[in-house]
Amino acid sequence: MCLVQIAEVVLVERGSMKMFALFVAAIILFGMASATHGAAEHPNVVLISIDDLNDWVGCLGGHPQALTPNIDRLAARGVLFTNAHCAAPACRPSRAALFTGLAPPQTGVWSNSSRALLDQHPGIPVIPRVFESAGYRTAGCGKLLHQKRAGGAVFQEYFLPEQRWSPLPKNSVGYTRSELPSKGTDRPRHVVELPGRESIVLPLNRMPSDRKPHHPGAESFDWGAFEVADETMGDHEITDWAIEQLQNENARPLLLGVGYYRPHIPLWAPASYFARFAGTRIQLPPVRDNDLSDLSAVARRWALEPVTAGSHETVLRHDQWSEAVKAYLACVTFVDAQVGRLLDAVESGPKADNTLIVLFSDHGWHLGDKQHWGKWTGWERSTRVPLIVVPPTSPDSDFQPGKCLQPVSLLDVYPTLTEMCGVSAPSELRGISLKPLLGDPGQQTDRTIQTWFDEGNATVRSERWRYIRYADGSEELYDHNVDPHEWDNIVDDPDSVAVLEYLRSQCR
Repeated sequence: MCLVQIAEVVLVERGSMKMFALFVAAIILFGMASATHGAAEHPNVVLISIDDLNDWVGCLGGHPQALTPNIDRLAARGVLFTNAHCAAPACRPSRAALFTGLAPPQTGVWSNSSRALLDQHPGIPVIPRVFESAGYRTAGCGKLLHQKRAGGAVFQEYFLPEQRWSPLPKNSVGYTRSELPSKGTDRPRHVVELPGRESIVLPLNRMPSDRKPHHPGAESFDWGAFEVADETMGDHEITDWAIEQLQNENARPLLLGVGYYRPHIPLWAPASYFARFAGTRIQLPPVRDNDLSDLSAVARRWALEPVTAGSHETVLRHDQWSEAVKAYLACVTFVDAQVGRLLDAVESGPKADNTLIVLFSDHGWHLGDKQHWGKWTGWERSTRVPLIVVPPTSPDSDFQPGKCLQPVSLLDVYPTLTEMCGVSAPSELRGISLKPLLGDPGQQTDRTIQTWFDEGNATVRSERWRYIRYADGSEELYDHNVDPHEWDNIVDDPDSVAVLEYLRSQCR
């Protein structure tokens, strides 16, 4: 039985220790064979994951005040996929899909509340395991798979900073028993004591918790500046560690995963990244007052419920919309600076010309459009992600830098990596390699991609159209040629019957 066949059996028979043992044995044998097959010829791979980053990036033009010079310079070197989308608009299912090449219906990881990937499929051939079998040294840091201790289970070396989200001590972010009654009120108050500094009162935005008013943990739907150096933030720490891995001389090629936390909430960043907004009017996302009027009741519920962040009504009541946008932009620039440090290390390293770089976000993020904050919807703002692929430099390469407008999925990353690195991949991957588009990013295709947001809810994106189907049977259709903000649901337009039927057939 070959490795791919055993992997497929493990997916089906995941409860069988015998099958798992066979899978592990095959991995070892396959790795020994691959390691002797010119491992030194394989390029290094750097995967850069950025949490909750939408298209507010300079090269994507999603917000006029976005400042991302380092992501932009990476995009200029490679192919920028301007119509890229996640497989599921939440951390756990999106990352499970990318690292397995399998969609939520195949893995059973539908949402953040689903049982974690490695708990359901302990031996599943995720990207690091397959590359290790091919002779790679694998290292990862930060947030990659959305599961505690997952990094150490799939990477040979792994690093997590003690405090990922903030400069505050990890044991200081919980409300005390006396403070907790204030959390759901308009006067929330949690005091954090920092040695040698004045006390800090959280949340910085002084807004009540919409999601978990009775939970003692600090409210993450918060934003503001901290007078701290970059070095106090988790993203700076993981960049330091990643740079060390790049400088570590090793005969084997390296697969390095770097999982950045910002701009995930809370939107806290060093004050220096807020300074450029002094005296500047913040531009809010374009919205339409009656945007939800042509949606079904279930769609309006998806828009208004504060499932992954807070409610738009609370943001408006506390006059915090501009402050939230400012903080998001500041956090994006902060993480861009860390990406810049990482790219400098790659470009100055001994394998600068033989490194494949892929930068992506796990999903998008709403900041008040559709009256929604957070992710976990079927609309463009939630599913669209930055995706940049920079192949190794090679004299005989047919790679062409540029922008690709074709719809692509994060499910396509796995087969792209394996094909470009000469690594054998499982046979049942859901995505399609992007290598042809790297050679001709301007080509036209008939591609459509699908995103799932919990069982029964799905959306299909083509180059021009978005179709959404909810579990109750209600639908939406948007024409991005004339309606890029998805304000006009034309599902009942008689002129749209043909395209509607086609997109329905692609939703499976």
